[in-house]
Amino acid sequence: MATLSETKTAGQGELHRAIDWKGAFWVASGVPALVLFSIGGIAGTVGIPAFAVWAISMCMGFIQSFTYAEIAGLFPSKSGGASVYGAAAWVRYSKFIAPLSVWCNWFAWTPVLSLGTAIAAGYILDLMEPAPTAEAVQAMIAQATAAGQTMDAAAATAALMPIHNWSLFTANVGGLVNVSINWTFFIGAILMLLAFAIQHRGILGTAKVQTVVGLVIVITLLIVGVIPFFNGNFNSANFTPFVPLAVPYAPEPGSWNTAGWTLVLGGMFIAAWSTYGFETAICYTSEFKNPDTDTFKAIFYSGLLCLLLFILVPITFQGYLGLTGMLDPGIVAGTGVASAMAMMVGGGHFIHTLFVFLMIASLILIIITAMAGSSRTLYQGSVDGWLPRYLSGVNHNGAPTNAMWTDLVFNMILLSFASSDATAYYFILAVSNCGYIIFNFLNLNSGWIHRIDNGHVRRPYKAPTLILAAGTVLSFVNAAFMGAGAKVWNPIALWCGLIMAALIIPVFCFRHYVQDKGKFPPRMLEDLGITDSGKMERKAGILPYLTLVAGVAVVLITNWIFTL
Repeated sequence: MATLSETKTAGQGELHRAIDWKGAFWVASGVPALVLFSIGGIAGTVGIPAFAVWAISMCMGFIQSFTYAEIAGLFPSKSGGASVYGAAAWVRYSKFIAPLSVWCNWFAWTPVLSLGTAIAAGYILDLMEPAPTAEAVQAMIAQATAAGQTMDAAAATAALMPIHNWSLFTANVGGLVNVSINWTFFIGAILMLLAFAIQHRGILGTAKVQTVVGLVIVITLLIVGVIPFFNGNFNSANFTPFVPLAVPYAPEPGSWNTAGWTLVLGGMFIAAWSTYGFETAICYTSEFKNPDTDTFKAIFYSGLLCLLLFILVPITFQGYLGLTGMLDPGIVAGTGVASAMAMMVGGGHFIHTLFVFLMIASLILIIITAMAGSSRTLYQGSVDGWLPRYLSGVNHNGAPTNAMWTDLVFNMILLSFASSDATAYYFILAVSNCGYIIFNFLNLNSGWIHRIDNGHVRRPYKAPTLILAAGTVLSFVNAAFMGAGAKVWNPIALWCGLIMAALIIPVFCFRHYVQDKGKFPPRMLEDLGITDSGKMERKAGILPYLTLVAGVAVVLITNWIFTL
């Protein structure tokens, strides 16, 4: 009997079956670098329990991945990730809930491009213009005093770092965040274009690049995670007292009261954006040579890698820095992480510079990972009739270039915000993560919906029922994280995230009712053997609707109970 890979070849305008699970594994190998995005922010918000937040969050993500692996196996002809596979379950019950899954997954993943390039640009700026020494600052102050001017240390430092402080344009938007066109923006834009050029070669070319860079970064993170245990740079006293902070970014210990739990839940909320991200390994189902076996292996082995690194690195990071070190502004902002890691392994100037270059490489790695996954979500969303038609365009290499251009332009706008300050950075991160939690909720529940409605469809991998049920429970736990914890990062992050999610309504209405005249493309559910979307049986009855109501209730109740 012929396999799918033997009988189906890519036609014009389609993605190419060019990789196996190892290729997807290396494309997804950038995910562990996501620890660099928020390790400082979570430590500065939660305090000493931060290492436990990372470990618990990663274990939750690994449990959830088995549901994603099952539903991905139902759709060997689709790419775009779990949101696309989950949308096929919800479309029977609501035309508008299904595209919400795809939309939320996209706007959760795509900011990795702007946030990652902002951090990488900060590293590059530090190489171009290192921070002045104390002697240089004092000399500048003395020079100003001799000229009859008053200058403090902060003003002297700024004067000695003109590249860092130059800005073509700066403005405040609605009193919420700042927007800035500065050197961080321009360097970040160049890095995004580099990621675009690598992606333009198609998934096989991307996988080859990611294999080389990914191997270097994984080894680097393993070294950082292991060496401190043997060179005396690990202090077990840095893990007590096991209580959250009294207030964010201040070293005073708090207690396990409502405010303390709110901070911890805020840490769990933002950690999910990083630790759950390895599900991107199943974004490439229609590009696998043998999706029957490659799909499960890709997400399972990616999960094992993340399980190791997301637990190990935060533990050694905290064991070296301690609470005071983790609250350093450079650590919180992310730009001081490379220096800390170099000191963890006992390196001098050369090792420090080497780690800076490795951190830049790791950020480029996750940027490529994010563009590969998010552009395929847009592509498949367009093919399935959720998003505008132009997004389904691909080039001769099988790369979804129209979706990639959309990612690029959108992130250029976000980069102007992320380039301004850490407040804008974490605001973008929190809003995007609201989308990720919504996607997570819908897709973990799509597992049991598919079991009921599509139980007859062949599954190359079937998750144990207990694990599937655990994923369903965790979907509500994640909803609680969002309701309770989003406010920790910005008072209106939750509401902005919900507004951003609601923007899918006009987008979907344009595609479905204007472009497609109220009918879905015939191939949307072809993998399930359904050719007429209007004749889909709803075997789950009212259960999906009750699930949605319960999810909304969890968000609202936890938002009301947990306060700072």
